[in-house]
Amino acid sequence: MVFLQLFVMLIVILIAAEVFTNALEHLGEKLGISEGVTGSLFAAVGTALPETMVPLLAIFAGTTSMATNHEIGVGAILGAPLMLATLSLSLMALSVYKRRGANGHLRPERTGLTRDINYFIAAFILAAVALYVPHHEMWIRYVIGFAMVMIYVVYVWQTLRASKSLVAEGHATEAHNPMFLSRLGLPTNTLTITVQIILGLLLLIAGAKGFINGVDEASHILGISALMLSLLIIPIATELPEKVNSILWIRKGKDTLAFGNITGAMVFQGTLLPAIGITLTPWEPRPEVVWGLVITLLAALWMRYLLHKGGIRVWHLLVNGAMYVTYLVIALS
Repeated sequence: MVFLQLFVMLIVILIAAEVFTNALEHLGEKLGISEGVTGSLFAAVGTALPETMVPLLAIFAGTTSMATNHEIGVGAILGAPLMLATLSLSLMALSVYKRRGANGHLRPERTGLTRDINYFIAAFILAAVALYVPHHEMWIRYVIGFAMVMIYVVYVWQTLRASKSLVAEGHATEAHNPMFLSRLGLPTNTLTITVQIILGLLLLIAGAKGFINGVDEASHILGISALMLSLLIIPIATELPEKVNSILWIRKGKDTLAFGNITGAMVFQGTLLPAIGITLTPWEPRPEVVWGLVITLLAALWMRYLLHKGGIRVWHLLVNGAMYVTYLVIALS
């Protein structure tokens, strides 16, 4: 029954993310913003909400065990960026491997992608430093947490600021599928877009809450810690929306949306959620946590190096997938 519950809650989460993202795409088109903003901000935040809800609800309203709540929270916070920077990017590249070949070029809009990676690396280095801040120096942790929140605020400002010129260059957002509520005969306007966004959010909260309780029970059945289960299982399950959306977009040649959906989520989850973890959980340098941070940073630095060298080929992102396999070997050995 536990695993059936996890499966059902996963379906709820996926449906909710699709409803939410669909509405956000129409909002992006209505506001006349660029693909970069829609991918890195709207779609990224929308599809990142499942992973976001799990640690938040685990920390604030999870199981009766505070230690378990912290393990699930920390695992989900760090597991999401790890999965995005390694496995998600690799699966996206694999989806066009046959069509474009190993040396095929991936052509996202470079300025936005570079901005995403730069902000993520800066924030995640702060998250790594915070692991070694003593608990009795909470003021330092609060300062680091505040700095990470401000990093995201500045990132959003710069991303929105770049939108106007990108739209002028032909990178405006276009919603290719009708809104779900419109299929019921309702008009597509600000009110219906808002209603669909709220419906998606409520479904996400319900699905995440049920998923947390299932993870707690499954960890006891499988005989592994809630931290390890949260580092490995929750991100794989809850990040399916990012993987599916990015795969669909890149197969349609929409490389900017595909990359932005993943890297924008990396910035969102590499700033705001670690800030919560640093201030509200033990946030200790346990081996699986440290290795997760190291592998994630290496994957991001590899992306930054590729951008600096001038381009990304399909096989380059398969290296990111190899990094995820490396983490699995280290963490489970």
